[in-house]
Amino acid sequence: MERLLPHESPFETIISFHKLLESFEEIAASDVDYRSNYAKAILKEVEPFPEFRTGIHDYNVIKNNEGLIKNIVADLFPTALTNNEIKAITIPFQNLSFNYTERFKKILRNAGDEFDMEIRDFDDHQFYINNCCLILAYYYNQNVDFNKPFFYDIPDEQGIEKHYRILYNADFMEITPTERAIELTQDDIDQLIDNYNDIELWKSKFPKRSWILKGFGIVSLFDATTESAISNLKSNLLKPDSTRVTSTDIIEDIFRSIFKIPSLKVGFIIYNPEEEKFIRPIKFDNQMQSFLLKTDQEVDCKNAFFGCSFENLLNNKEPFVISNVEKFIEESPNKRLGEHLLKQGIKSCVFAPVIKDEQLLGVVELVSENIRDLNSVNATKLELILPYLTDTIDRYNTDMQHQIEAIIQREYTTIHPSVYWKFKKESQNYFQNINHTKDYIFKEIVFKSVYPLYGQIDIKGSSEHRNETVKIDLKDQLSTLLEIFDNQETNSNLVLLEQRKFELESLRKELDFPLKADTEQHIQRYIEDEIHPILRNTKGSEKNEKLEALYFESLDEKSGLFYQERKKFDNAMSIINKKMASVLDKKQVEAQQIYPHYYERFKTDGVEHNLYIGASISPTKPFDIMYLHNLRLWQLQTLCEMELEHHQLKESLPYELDVTSLILVFSVPLSIRFRMDEKRFDVDGTYNARYEVVKKRIDKSNIKGTKERITEKEKITIVYSQNNEETEYLKYIKYLQHKKILEPAIEQFEVEDLQGVSGLRAIRVKVINNTVSPTAKKITYQDLLDELN
Repeated sequence: MERLLPHESPFETIISFHKLLESFEEIAASDVDYRSNYAKAILKEVEPFPEFRTGIHDYNVIKNNEGLIKNIVADLFPTALTNNEIKAITIPFQNLSFNYTERFKKILRNAGDEFDMEIRDFDDHQFYINNCCLILAYYYNQNVDFNKPFFYDIPDEQGIEKHYRILYNADFMEITPTERAIELTQDDIDQLIDNYNDIELWKSKFPKRSWILKGFGIVSLFDATTESAISNLKSNLLKPDSTRVTSTDIIEDIFRSIFKIPSLKVGFIIYNPEEEKFIRPIKFDNQMQSFLLKTDQEVDCKNAFFGCSFENLLNNKEPFVISNVEKFIEESPNKRLGEHLLKQGIKSCVFAPVIKDEQLLGVVELVSENIRDLNSVNATKLELILPYLTDTIDRYNTDMQHQIEAIIQREYTTIHPSVYWKFKKESQNYFQNINHTKDYIFKEIVFKSVYPLYGQIDIKGSSEHRNETVKIDLKDQLSTLLEIFDNQETNSNLVLLEQRKFELESLRKELDFPLKADTEQHIQRYIEDEIHPILRNTKGSEKNEKLEALYFESLDEKSGLFYQERKKFDNAMSIINKKMASVLDKKQVEAQQIYPHYYERFKTDGVEHNLYIGASISPTKPFDIMYLHNLRLWQLQTLCEMELEHHQLKESLPYELDVTSLILVFSVPLSIRFRMDEKRFDVDGTYNARYEVVKKRIDKSNIKGTKERITEKEKITIVYSQNNEETEYLKYIKYLQHKKILEPAIEQFEVEDLQGVSGLRAIRVKVINNTVSPTAKKITYQDLLDELN
C-alpha cells in the first residue's frame, strides 16, 4: 500500500476501522434489539480479520473485502443515497480512496481509465505542511486555520471539465506520536506558524513518518462547477496585462463548464457610443475573436447587416437569442445576419449586452454548432457572469482612455521630463486640495531666470525648390494633355478641342514666369472641370486611349495632378528632417547629463530647437554658469554633426537639397511661462519678447549693407550682440578647428537691422566634410578649457 501513498509525509498512515467497530460494540451492548443484533452481526463478520482493528498495511486486504467494508460503513453510506451522493473512504489530502457511491463510480467511469484524480493546485510542499497542521490542530490543540477550499477537476463523458468541492470528515481518525516525534514548545509552534514557506523548518520539527495517522476518513464531493468556473473567470479577467491569458482556450473552457456545452465558443465586441459603432478590440486580438465582425475591424450599429435584429439589444439592453439559425434565416427579414452566422457553422447563439450605469459597453457572443444548444432559458446563466465582464470591459475602456491621453500627450502635447516634476506637483495639489463646491484655480507654471539657446538647421531655398518642382509637374501634365489632344481624331468636337488646346498652351506659357499663389489651384480646377470630362467622354484611336490611360495612372490620387518632381522634393525634405531630428534627439540624451534642461524641437522646412537651462528647472541640483557654457559647446558640436550627416546623406536624396545652420546667442536670463490656452511654453515679459522677435526673423536677414543672406550652405552662422559672447564662441571655434571639425577661415560681419532690433553681429564658419563623423567622441566644456590652457 506504500506505493499508493506519498513518500514524503510526517505520517505513517494505517487504515483502520477500530473507531467504528468500537461504536458497534457499544450498540451491541444496548437494549435496542434490532440495532444490537445488527451490530453483533457486523462484529462477528469482522472477527476473522483482526487487521481491521489493528491496521491494514496491504491494499489487497481492502480489495478482497470490499463487501465486508461496505457492510461496516453502511450507516455512513446509505444505499438510498448512493445515486445522489458523491462519497468515498479516503485519507485526507491523499489520493487513496475506495468504497465509492454509485454516482462517484459513474463520474470516474466517464472521466476514462487514463484520468488521474489529483487535488487542484496542491503540491508536495502544501501536502507535507497541511499534514503537519493537522497534528498542530488535533494533537497540540492549536487554532490553526489551514482549511482552504480544495477541488477535483474531473472531465465528463463530453470532455467538459467539471469542478467538485472536496469536504473531509476525520471523525474516525486519530493522531499519535512515535518515538521519532519531536515534542514541540509553544515557541516552536509560533516559529512554524510564522514560516509557512520554510519546508525544511517544518520537516525538522515533524520528521518523516514520525507520527501515526490511524483510521479512515470520508471524502464528500459536491458539484461546484458553476461557482468554480465563475471564480476562475474572475481570476483570469482580473489578471494584469502582462499575465493575462494569451488565447481563447481558458475563457472558452470556463464558459463550457458553466453552460455544459462542449462546442461552445466565445467572442466579444466593444461598443463605441461616440460613433455608434461596434469594434473588434485589437488589444484582445490574440485572446478573443468576434463572430459578428469576423473580418471587419468595425461596423456601424445601424448597418443593414444587423437590421432590426439588434434594436432590442441596443435600445432595451436585452440579450438577442437565436436558438435555431436555419429557422431564423427562413422566418426573419434579416437573412444576411443569419447567413453570415451559418457560413461559420453557427447553429445557435446568444448576443448579450454588457451594461454599466445604463450605458452599453460591448456585446458578449456565445455560439454553438448545434441547434438549441443556446436558448433563452440557459441564456439566463449570463446573469452570473456579466458583472465580472462589465468590470473588466469598463477597466479596459478606462485603460484605453488613459493610454489615448498618454499618446496624445507624448505625440502632440509633450511635457519634457526636465519640467515634468512641476506639472506633477501642481496636479498633486489639485487632487489633495480639490473642493467640489468651487473650481480649483491652477497656478501658472513659470520658470524664472533661465538661459535660452536657440538653433536651427534649415533647408536652403526650400520655397524656391518647391515652386520649381510644382512648375515642372504642371508643365509635364499640360504637355501630356496637349499631346493627347494633338493625337485626337477629327470629329464634331474639333472646334472645342482647338479652343482647349489654345487654353492649355496659354497656361503652359504662364508657367515660364514666377509662380503665383493661386496658379496651382487655378490649373487644377481648370483641368478637372474642362479637360477631364472631354477625355472621359470622347473615344479616340487605340494609341490615344493608351496615352489617356497612362495619363490617368500618372495622376496623384489626392490632388488629381502630376506629382513626380514634387514627390521627390517632399520625400527629400522628409528624409532630411527625419535624419536631422534623429541626430538631435539622440545627442539630447547625452546633453541632459550635462545639466537637466528644457528641450523642444520643431520640424518645418528644417529642424529648429529651443533649450532653456537654469536653477529653477532643476532646483535640487546646484546650477553653475559652467553648465551653460558646456551646453553651448554641445549645441555647436551637434550642429556640426548634423551638417556632416546631411553631407553624407545628400548624394542619396531623390532631390538634391542643401542646408544652412544657425545659432542665436542670448546671454540675458529670461522667464518662460506655460500658456494654458496654447498648451506650450513661451517667453514671458515684454523685454524678453525681443528674443522671440529675433528668433523669427534672423534666418532671413542679410549681411548689413549687402543682399547676401547671413546663412550659407555647409556653414554655421552664430548670431550674437555682446563682446563676451563673441570671445566665448571664438574659443569654441578655435577648439573645433584644432579637432579638424571646422575649417580655418572665419567670417565676421554685422547683421542688418531688424524691426526694433539693431546691433546684431555674426560669425560664420564652414564645417569640414569628412566621411567619418568628427564628433563621435563627446567634447565637454572642460575639454575646451584644458586644450586652450
